[in-house]
Parts: sequence; C-alpha cells; structure tokens
Amino acid sequence: MFGGFFEKLKNGLSKTKDGFTDKVSEMLNLYVNIDEELYEELEEILITSDIGVETTLEIMERLREKIKTNKVKDPKEITPCLKEVLVDMLGSEQETTLVNSSPSVILVVGVNGVGKTTSIGKISAKFKNDKKKVLLAAADTFRAAAIDQLEVWSNRAGVDLIRHQEGSDPAAVVYDAIQAAKARKVDVLICDTAGRLHNKKNLMDELSKINRIIDREFSEAQKQTLLVLDATTGQNAVQQAKQFMEVADVNGIVLTKLDGTAKGGVVISIKHQLNVPVKLIGVGEGIDDLQEFKAKAFVEALF
Repeated sequence: MFGGFFEKLKNGLSKTKDGFTDKVSEMLNLYVNIDEELYEELEEILITSDIGVETTLEIMERLREKIKTNKVKDPKEITPCLKEVLVDMLGSEQETTLVNSSPSVILVVGVNGVGKTTSIGKISAKFKNDKKKVLLAAADTFRAAAIDQLEVWSNRAGVDLIRHQEGSDPAAVVYDAIQAAKARKVDVLICDTAGRLHNKKNLMDELSKINRIIDREFSEAQKQTLLVLDATTGQNAVQQAKQFMEVADVNGIVLTKLDGTAKGGVVISIKHQLNVPVKLIGVGEGIDDLQEFKAKAFVEALF
C-alpha cells in the first residue's frame, strides 16, 4: 500500500522536484567548500520555490546550526541535513489524523475554485472505504452549482446528501443534516460552506451561526474546520489562509493541485507561518488521489 502511495506522491511532486530539489542538488555539486556564497545561493533557491522569505530564513538558520553541530564539511552532505530540518519543521505525524472519534463533524471552508467540493467528495470516499458512515451537508447555498456538484460527488462516493434550495439559510441545512446524522447513526458529517472571502463579515456571521447550531444540537460530536487551499497559487494561499483564520477556527489544511505546480514548497511555508497542520494533499485527479500528509514521506518524495 505504502509503495503505491509513495509512487503517487513522487509523481505528484515531480514539478516541485524539478524546480526545487534538483536545483539544490545541482548547486551543491558545484561547490567544494561550505561557505557564505553557498548559503546565499541555497537561500535564493528556497525563496524562488515559493517557500517564502520568512520560512526560508528559519530553514537556513536551522540548517547552519545542524551543519555546525554535525561538523559537516562536504557540500554533498548538506542534503541529508536539509531533509532533517524540513521534516522537523513540518511537524509530527499525529496531527494528520482526520477523525479520532465518532460522531465527528467536519466543516470545510475555502474560496470557490480551490477544489473544495472535489475534496469533500474524495474525503467522503476515503471514510467510506474505512467502513465509516458518512453524510454530506450542502451548506454552500449561495451557488446552485455548488449544491449540484456536491450531489455528483456524493453519488460517486456512495454517501447521502442533505440539501435545500439555492439561497436558503446554510445554518438550516446544517440543522437538518445534524438531525439526519443522529437518526442514521452517522460517523462523520461533512458540511460544505460558502467561500466568499470578499465579504468577511457575512462569512463570519454565517460560520458562527453554523458553529452555534453544531455546539447546541450535536455537542457530543468532535468538531473541526478544514481549510482547502490551492497549491498552484503559492504564497497567495498563505495569505488566503491568514484571512480565513480571522473568521474561522481552522484546525487543518487540505492542499489541492500539488501535482499541477512547482510550488510544492508552499507546504513548508503554510506549516511554519500558520502553525496549522496540513492534513491532506491532492496529488492527482482520481478519487483516491487525496492523500494523508506525512512529513517524512513528503520530504523523501521531494528528494
């Protein structure tokens, strides 16, 4: 199983590998000594790989420290040190678990176009494969297309969907979904929510209303909010996340479209700047191409 997963991850990260790790290896091969010039060039590669300035400086500081501690003299031995630093920065494996207990409610937030609905469909299929009973709530009532798209995915994943008409109150959809979840003894309820960031006040009110209903009607459920971001937007994804974190209590990130970008380094930036774990990464179009994020496997696949 892990072999297949790793191959997928490796293929999904091939663009980032070309733009980032291969450049690092080529550069290190040109140097005989570890000097300031080498550090500066490495720093430049990291920044241009969408790791971001702030995160790059942190990586460089930790790397210099590690090279000093391990008494590394040969530039070719920098790579293992860099891998260790990145794994450390990406954090522990425990954080990636999506659901620890049943029942659980997952609120999914994110702007339109980042792959929110698709991610919900894939997460549902993942739970279904794990023999969990899943229910979806179409609480992005702002767009009829969002409701229809979610219906398509619920059929693909073979899970039930609670939906109202376009323009109805999202909180009412969630309320109905909770009642259905309790009656059907559902393990996981996943709620799609509207992604209108330009109107933060409305979004904030909407989410707090939904949260109040969950707390009141489904207090026994473990609740978490997942933010879906599009990796191809690089550092913009980090900015988007910061804005969402102002309106929602985000517990985890789903990073889509990693296979379509050379900006995979943004994963490190997200973790470092936001201190929210990346829980799932999308490395392809298929229903099973949304993978649990494992720091070690990610770094290995990159190199």
